[in-house]
Amino acid sequence: MAKRNNVVPLAAVKPVQFGQALQERYLSYALSTIMARSLPDVRDGLKPVHRRLLYAMRQLRLDPNSAFKKSARVVGDVIGQYHPHGDQSIYDALVRLAQEFAARYPLIEGQGNFGNIDGDNPAAMRYTEARLTAVAEALLSGIDEDAVDFRPNYDGSTEEPAVLPGGFPNLMANGAAGIAVGMACSIPPHNAGELCDALLHLIKTPNARIDTLVELVKGPDFPTGGVLVEPRESIVEAYRTGRGAFRLRARWTAEQLPRGQYRIIVTEIPYQVQKGRLIERIAEIINAKKLPILDDVRDESADDVRIVLEPRTGNVPAELLMEQLFRLTDLEIRFPLNLNVLDKDNTPRVMDLREVLQAFLDHRREVLVRRSTFRLAAIERRLEILEGYLIAYLNLDRLIKIIREEDEPKPKMIKAFGLTDTQAEAILNMRLRALRRLEEFEIKGEHKKLSAERKELKALLKDEKLQWQAIAAEVQETKRKFGGKTELGRRRTELGDAPADIEHAVEDFVEREPITIVCSDKGWIRAAKGHLDDKQAADLKFKEGDGPRFAVHAQSTDKVLVFGTNGRFYTLPCDKLPSARGHGEPVRLMVELGNEQDIVRLEVFRGGRRFLVASDAGRGFVVPEDEVVAQTRNGRQVLNLADKEKAVAFSIMPEGADSIAVLSEGRKLLIFPAEQVPEMGRGRGVLLQKSKADRLADAQLFKLGDGLPWGNRLIPADELKFWRGERAQAGRLPEKGWPRAKRFRD
Repeated sequence: MAKRNNVVPLAAVKPVQFGQALQERYLSYALSTIMARSLPDVRDGLKPVHRRLLYAMRQLRLDPNSAFKKSARVVGDVIGQYHPHGDQSIYDALVRLAQEFAARYPLIEGQGNFGNIDGDNPAAMRYTEARLTAVAEALLSGIDEDAVDFRPNYDGSTEEPAVLPGGFPNLMANGAAGIAVGMACSIPPHNAGELCDALLHLIKTPNARIDTLVELVKGPDFPTGGVLVEPRESIVEAYRTGRGAFRLRARWTAEQLPRGQYRIIVTEIPYQVQKGRLIERIAEIINAKKLPILDDVRDESADDVRIVLEPRTGNVPAELLMEQLFRLTDLEIRFPLNLNVLDKDNTPRVMDLREVLQAFLDHRREVLVRRSTFRLAAIERRLEILEGYLIAYLNLDRLIKIIREEDEPKPKMIKAFGLTDTQAEAILNMRLRALRRLEEFEIKGEHKKLSAERKELKALLKDEKLQWQAIAAEVQETKRKFGGKTELGRRRTELGDAPADIEHAVEDFVEREPITIVCSDKGWIRAAKGHLDDKQAADLKFKEGDGPRFAVHAQSTDKVLVFGTNGRFYTLPCDKLPSARGHGEPVRLMVELGNEQDIVRLEVFRGGRRFLVASDAGRGFVVPEDEVVAQTRNGRQVLNLADKEKAVAFSIMPEGADSIAVLSEGRKLLIFPAEQVPEMGRGRGVLLQKSKADRLADAQLFKLGDGLPWGNRLIPADELKFWRGERAQAGRLPEKGWPRAKRFRD
């Protein structure tokens, strides 16, 4: 039997609590996720995968002036030496650093298909090529001058930088996003020129207020442009706390067309919004008629974004239409801010704007000191060699004699001319042809130049003020290269005012046209185009056993009130009613009206009127029209009913109405002054007609002087004296020859 390797002896096994072991392993996993994957370093603004990508590309000499190399070659080097993970994840990171619509200041210049703003995927890594940009070069500048610490790679075969020198404020300029265990990071991109201004101000005023810094860093600057409409107070608070959100809108213009028409042109969309999905969403809204005023959407984009929105009519202001689209689509987004990053001690924490900028400056000072120390040591070594060369030049013949005659010339040279070991070694390694070009003037000139530089470096390392001046000069140079005066650095996101709430009515977004609302006996409702007369409405097709009941004229922008026998009022928008091409839809499916309930009256909402409502128990009151409008499917309870009661009467108060007529099922008629009935918003009301066994059939308001309208007749006022009385009386039977209908209005 083969011997098993890596077998732990039983004696070496120690018992541990399961919970403790699980806690330790989960904590280890969480820390590795936070530090090695998800959160960027505050100093260079990079995650490990991005840092390794840039360093590997530098090792491949893919500087901005070199030729492109296949992305697959880059990914292979990163996997093999620094980042032993899946090739697709590394390629995705490379692609994002190269996408101009994703990175505000791309760190990689791509050649080939790297995807687009529509959401299309990039080509495979074997087809694309890449090299570093000038911004990445600034981040890597000085990495060979002992500017940063290096650490062993994953297998110890080589080394990788723990952080980049970071000659560019990459964290805030390009932003970052990541989700770790129990925490997240979300930083929008900013304008590099504005960041440089804030850095220069912070150098002069270390304790600068957040408000002052926000005057310089005005807000995010997204690569896709757009309009930032977040109030300034919110922006300041977000940068003060390190947490918040920014409201970003698409940029649009209204293009005027003949005959008062217009169309809307969207030229910039919010950051990280895929144009293809955005257009699909707008098309869905049009098909679902959620925004009836919008007729069509087209994508006419080429190199630039151009989305065309066609309204149905020019009567609605473009601002109103866009406000609705901002609410319904990703033409407006809120981009979060969570400045949760790793500080120089690899500790995750949320910083404010000043802390982030100061951390960058502190890092740049450390890099400056380390590079200066490195350069000073190199100058010291060179000066030592130059002094040796000068001695050799002045004693050339004697020196040659020693080299020719001595088996070990080095000790003899050191003793004869007082040379150091380094000087002697440099002289011995010098080629003979160099002796001809060795001139005292050149040696002294280089020596003088390096001596002056040494003096400056020593002064720099001793004086903190000089260090900050040098850093300020570096920041100024960064601003010159990448600031607002360059095409790359110009601000793309416009700073706009916070939008005011625009008051609008439903009819603003519905094309106004005449319609006839038809409701059948069985409660099927529909809307026919145009104002139909009674005969035309009756000629519409109905289901077998059904027929017309209500037919009212309205406009497509109106609302219709439905009064049910349960005492509730329901409100239906006319533009949502089904077409008259079919049989319509049951009202009961559109509102919460029970099968045992029926419709008392259908009326178009006009506003400002008064209604008389009454139950079959003979109780009722007057209610303002504006108080019966319902906002939900459940309707609004207006007339309260006892058990086995139902609403039966509905009447609109005409102008000048002064009387109320009530009619019972037993055809007893009573007329009394309207002032005897109170006006209420909700309740059972007062007793209109007294009856023990009889039930109220109908009630209506009218002007006594004009007579009582009953069916197709108008009964004169002088014939009504016998039936006039006081509220809550029983009433009397009508005369022979009067209408026999139990309702005043059919």
